[in-house]
Amino acid sequence: MLTPRQALLLGKVVDGFSATGQPVGSKRLAEDPEVKAGPSTVRNELAVLEERGLLAHPHTSAGRVPTDAGYRYYVDELLPAATPAHELRLELVRREVVEAMRVTTETLSQVTNLLAIVSAPPIGTTTIRHIEVLALQPQVLMVVVITSTGGVSKKLFTFDRPVDPGLADWAGSYLNEKLVGTGLGARMLHSRLADPALAASERAFVEELSPAFTELAETAEDTLYVDGAHRLLSEYRFQDVSQLNALMEMLERRVSLLGVLTAALDSRDAYVRIGRENSEPALRSLSLVAANYGLPQRNLGTVSVIGPTRMDYARAIRSVRDAAFQLSRFMEELY
Repeated sequence: MLTPRQALLLGKVVDGFSATGQPVGSKRLAEDPEVKAGPSTVRNELAVLEERGLLAHPHTSAGRVPTDAGYRYYVDELLPAATPAHELRLELVRREVVEAMRVTTETLSQVTNLLAIVSAPPIGTTTIRHIEVLALQPQVLMVVVITSTGGVSKKLFTFDRPVDPGLADWAGSYLNEKLVGTGLGARMLHSRLADPALAASERAFVEELSPAFTELAETAEDTLYVDGAHRLLSEYRFQDVSQLNALMEMLERRVSLLGVLTAALDSRDAYVRIGRENSEPALRSLSLVAANYGLPQRNLGTVSVIGPTRMDYARAIRSVRDAAFQLSRFMEELY
C-alpha cells in the first residue's frame, strides 16, 4: 500500500498524463495546491513510486508517466473513492434490439471518445416472435421469420407444382401457433414441428418448410456493434503505426474480439484490462473497460470501450456501467 501522499501523487500523474499526453514533472506537482510538499520531497516520492514499478521515465525528461502497474493501482485503489459526475443516458424505449445495440454503441463512443463495442445477445437466447408464409408466385413461397432480437430471415421455396393458397395460409397460422416463443435450437424446433395428428399432406408441407427454422441457428452469427474508430484516431496519437494496424486487423477478425469480450461476461463489476494484462497481442498497448448486461439470472452480452492506457478511466468505467445498466433494463422489459 502507498502512503496518502504517494497515492495522491500517483493520482496526479495519472490524471495529468491522461489530460495532456505529456510526462508530469515534480515542479508542476509541487505547484498543485493539493500537494503539501516541496519539489525535493515530491522528487523523492516520485523516485519511490518509480522503484515500485508504478511510474516510469519515458526518456531523459524529468517528468514521469504511469506504467501498466501504476494504472492498475489507480483503478483498483484510487478510483473507488472517486465520484465521477458524468452520466450517460440512452434512448432505448420502443426500439428493436438491433437498434438499441447501435444506439448504445454510438452514444458510448460519443461520450468517451473511445472505440465502443457492444456484443449482441447470443443466438441461444433468441426466440421466434412471428412467422409469415407468403406466396410470391403459384409455385414459389417465401417464409419470413422475425426473432425476439429484431432479426429478420427470409427463405425461398420452389415447388414442382402450384401451392394451394389455403394450404399456405394454414401453414402460416399453424407455424405461429407451434413455434412463436420457441428458441432457435434445431432439436427443439424439429420436435415442435413433428405432429402425428396432422394429415399426411399437411405434415409433408410443414416438413418442406422446416429448413426456414431449423437452419436459423446454423447460419446465425454472434454480432458485434462497433463505433468510434475515427474518434479514437483523432483524439489520440498512435506513436506506433504497427499498434494501430494490429487494432484495425483485430476489428476485422471479429472472432478474436468476441473471445476477449467473453471473458468479461463472468465479471460482477467493471472488467478492466490494462496494457500487457490483455491476452490479445493487438491490445497489449491499449486498455479495455467492459461490463456485462442481461437478465437477473443470465448475462447476455458486454458493453465495452477500448483506448490508450492513458484513457480517462473514471469516465470510461462510469459510462460503461451506465450503458450496461440501461441495456439490462431494456432487455428485462423485452424478454
